[in-house]
Amino acid sequence: MRVLVSVDMEGAAGVVDREDVSPGEGAYEHNRALLTAEANAAVRGVYASEPGAQVLVTEAHGPFRNLVPEQLDRRAELLRGKPKPDGMLAGLGDGVDAALFIGYHGKAGTPCSVLAHTIHGGVVADVRCDGRSLGELGLNATLAAHRSVPAVLVSGDDSVAAEAAEVAPAMHTVVVKRALGASAAALLHPGEACDRIEREVPRALADREAIAEAMGTLRFDGPVRLEVDVLKPHMTERALLVPGVERAGGCTLRYTAPDFPTAYQVTQLIIMLGGI
Repeated sequence: MRVLVSVDMEGAAGVVDREDVSPGEGAYEHNRALLTAEANAAVRGVYASEPGAQVLVTEAHGPFRNLVPEQLDRRAELLRGKPKPDGMLAGLGDGVDAALFIGYHGKAGTPCSVLAHTIHGGVVADVRCDGRSLGELGLNATLAAHRSVPAVLVSGDDSVAAEAAEVAPAMHTVVVKRALGASAAALLHPGEACDRIEREVPRALADREAIAEAMGTLRFDGPVRLEVDVLKPHMTERALLVPGVERAGGCTLRYTAPDFPTAYQVTQLIIMLGGI
């Protein structure tokens, strides 16, 4: 078995504020260690299920340089830095059998959700594919489904667990904190959070065939009408230079992609251009 572990940061136990996940801020270095511990818990869970497995851990937050490499379980291979093919899911095309999402968060606009956003909190208000609103969880689970890889587990706060129940009901969830607001939560002890992740991973992997079958509903067959709402009109201007991208409103960009993987890539491009 080959397993991809995608590691974001806002959903980690202990994290509640933007400073907690921002390089250069006082709490960031401490939270890097907590995040690495959660990644290690997922890796241990994989090996408890499949001792002969191969594990890829891919960085999925901000600069994609957050995990502490020397603290990561030495059995895993780390994919670090950016840009990477497939972004938050770099490594997905390497014969992967299952994907795990660690430290994930709610999508932009989610009420009572810790640090909720979609890809870039300073640019994006919403991303829709054929009218369906998708956050990072939904976008990544859908991309995995299109590559025939089941996303079997997500960890984070209770809002992302609720989002998973809506987007991918068969996915296993590990709630490591209960959101009290955008920058407040009732937290599990980090050690307890790691224990719960480690225990749940083997169960999720055991269910991967059923999850793969259920995730067929995430697939978009044929062309995909992509719409990205940005926060301010000027954030549309550079993206309009991309052939095929058009304005569908003051802050909305539209693009008809030939398939979902292309829509995923164009979403990344629009956000990169909007943030310049």
